[in-house]
Amino acid sequence: MFYVVFYDITDSNLRQKVASFLKSRGLRRVQLSVFVGEMNSSTLKDVKSGLSRLHRTSQEGERFSVMIVPTTESLFSKRVSIPSEGVEDDKVIW
Repeated sequence: MFYVVFYDITDSNLRQKVASFLKSRGLRRVQLSVFVGEMNSSTLKDVKSGLSRLHRTSQEGERFSVMIVPTTESLFSKRVSIPSEGVEDDKVIW
């Protein structure tokens, strides 16, 4: 199944760890805090477990919010982007 993963994490080091973790699981970055990709049930379980472990390392009072949303590539391709999408950063894949 195709998933969109997005997060709001205030700690910069932890945010970078989350991004690296998601990349290591085959997800691709489409915005600075948004990743997309195919995940089977085993990979999804691994991603949830890994993100939970990372959450436990966050400091009290720091924001750590992650959402994993199932969708389809077809629906995702119909997204609306304002302004129009373009490559602004070499870390972002459109």
